[in-house]
Amino acid sequence: MKVLVAKTAGFCFGVNRAVETVKNLLSQGKRVATLGPIIHNPQVVSDFERQGVTIVGRPGDAQNGTTLVIRSHGIPEDVYDEIKAGGYDFVDATCPYVKKIHEITREAKKQGKYVLIAGDAEHPEVIGIKSCCSDCCGIFDNEISLTKLLKSDKISGHKGVVAVAQTTFDTKKWFECVKIIKKVCTNAEIFDTICNATFKRQSEAQSLAEKCDYMIIVGGRHSSNTKKLYDLCSGYCEVSLIEQAGELDRDRLKAASCIGLTAGASTPAWIIKEVQNLMSEVLENTTIPEEDSSKNNTEPVATAEETVDTNTVAAEPPAQSDEQPVKSFDEMTDEEAFEYSLNNMSTDQKVKGIVLGITPTEIQVDIGRKHAGYIPLDEYSYDPTADPKKELKLGDEIDLIVMKTNDQEGTVMLSKKRFDAIKNREKFYAAAESGEVLNGHVIEIIKGGVIVMCDGVQVFVPASQATLSREEPIEDLLHKPVTFKILELNKGRRRSVGSIRATLQDARREQRAAQRAEFWANVEEGKVYTGKVKSITSYGAFVDLGGVDGMVHISELSWKRIKNPTEVVNVGDVIEVYVKSFDTEKHKVSLGYKKAEDNPWNIFLRDYKVGDVIDVKIVSMTTYGAFANIIDGVDGLIHISQIADRRIEKPQDVLKVGETVKAKITAVDEDRKRVSLSIRALIEDSGEESAEEAAADDAAAETEQDAE
Repeated sequence: MKVLVAKTAGFCFGVNRAVETVKNLLSQGKRVATLGPIIHNPQVVSDFERQGVTIVGRPGDAQNGTTLVIRSHGIPEDVYDEIKAGGYDFVDATCPYVKKIHEITREAKKQGKYVLIAGDAEHPEVIGIKSCCSDCCGIFDNEISLTKLLKSDKISGHKGVVAVAQTTFDTKKWFECVKIIKKVCTNAEIFDTICNATFKRQSEAQSLAEKCDYMIIVGGRHSSNTKKLYDLCSGYCEVSLIEQAGELDRDRLKAASCIGLTAGASTPAWIIKEVQNLMSEVLENTTIPEEDSSKNNTEPVATAEETVDTNTVAAEPPAQSDEQPVKSFDEMTDEEAFEYSLNNMSTDQKVKGIVLGITPTEIQVDIGRKHAGYIPLDEYSYDPTADPKKELKLGDEIDLIVMKTNDQEGTVMLSKKRFDAIKNREKFYAAAESGEVLNGHVIEIIKGGVIVMCDGVQVFVPASQATLSREEPIEDLLHKPVTFKILELNKGRRRSVGSIRATLQDARREQRAAQRAEFWANVEEGKVYTGKVKSITSYGAFVDLGGVDGMVHISELSWKRIKNPTEVVNVGDVIEVYVKSFDTEKHKVSLGYKKAEDNPWNIFLRDYKVGDVIDVKIVSMTTYGAFANIIDGVDGLIHISQIADRRIEKPQDVLKVGETVKAKITAVDEDRKRVSLSIRALIEDSGEESAEEAAADDAAAETEQDAE
């Protein structure tokens, strides 16, 4: 009986990140709700539910005081907007690979391009991707549906085509679909967004299925990547898909001669271990080793980092090296040393060197050959601050890589930094796959981004991932130390794509979290804040107060009647506001902007009184008189009886809208904020009788005005 277990089984980076996010929030004593199941594994989801985690469909469905967690698959754009507009406390656990696709599709939409999405149209990840490019996209799940889509007229009228794939899409299907896209759409931009873990998982699963007569796939039945593993392996042998150990078919296990075991990306390690233990019991304690994934014979498909500059898809198996480590000179026998000195050297060969001297331009070394070895100073270290005079002494033995030989001159050019890069690569890979924050420095600005050096490993950082915003020039990063995370990794091609922005965003989130805590600890009604206008809607403006967004309703923006907030403020404006009210449970803040001292009515009462003769502008007409603007925000009524010294049928007989006339203030009602004006009073001799008449007319006008 033989049992083979895939190395790449269980949680991928994105899933592990999402699960750990929920765990960390629970450990902090927070109430947690996930927007949909955090991952597609019922056991994990049930375990979280027992710990109080709820699953909601929309942000508004969560209880007050709940921290929302965006699941690893991501969410549609409108849900993001709802979260931000509602001021909900949330943590984004979207897989970085998925976020990368969102960025690509948003940019494609902005450029007027049509997006081809390979994936399951009903899967939450694909739904989220589609929302980033709205109607400018088409979804396909195989060569047939792709061909049908390409023959339709949906693509016509767009400025180009961009192709992406669901992170868990079948790699072989994708490769075949790419061929079709390239043939039909010759200028298509193709981004291989299938994550590296998916590729490895599928490759290992196929390799096992080819060797075994029975395969066991462990994972949630609703998990897309798990179902793809099942479909892939079914073409080679009998397959069972189980969610937990209790579902194992004991009779089928005993009947198999060779059994393969793998698991989906949403399957926790403890479930896999339970399955292994039960299999061991059933098979009478058969040892269940891990399969060496390096022996896989499946052809890998290029990942997204290979398309950053070329926008093409390539397939190339990873290079294998059978090179044995070079012995130290001290470890060699005389015969071995002699043989070593006679051997021809080849480019990229590893050698040992003894430091003989250090000059301002190079390091001289003895490599035990007839050739004189030297290391140019720029090949000593990737660290620009490294100083060989301080770090080396004569007689030191160092590991080197052959760069170039010159038999005529009898010299060989060597590199220490390239050897260090090889030595550090596996350490770098482990850190990258764990999601660890890495340190490096920017060594070059190139078209489309920057190159970051980390322990001798070069990482490409796209311009969109180099800074927090596109407005920040990436040129300022040159030779600067940076922290970053790895988004995509291809060991076979020794290429990686990183994000400086991700660490900056993490730092900013931490800062804003601290700011939010400070705000809610000190907020009070009437308190004045200086904030930046973050966004504008038809009903008001959202202002960033430093970690907390508050809303100024349109009615609070101006004493005048306005139709749109942009009449007063614009996005990016820095304004002074005050707290009108707040809700600590719902984390909502209502703000005021207009100030009492700017109240037009207060200004009028300060600057004007009854009896003043002023210039006013006619703004509207009614059957009982005309309204005239005194100052911005304050109008007065000229009753029809006060327009002329004679009886008139309608105000239009004497006045015109837009006309400026002189009038006398005859009455002011402070409680009702009403002003009575008269032109007639300036024409007639003002007597006691006429004053009484004016008062009676004003009363009549108010009655008519109230009736309206």
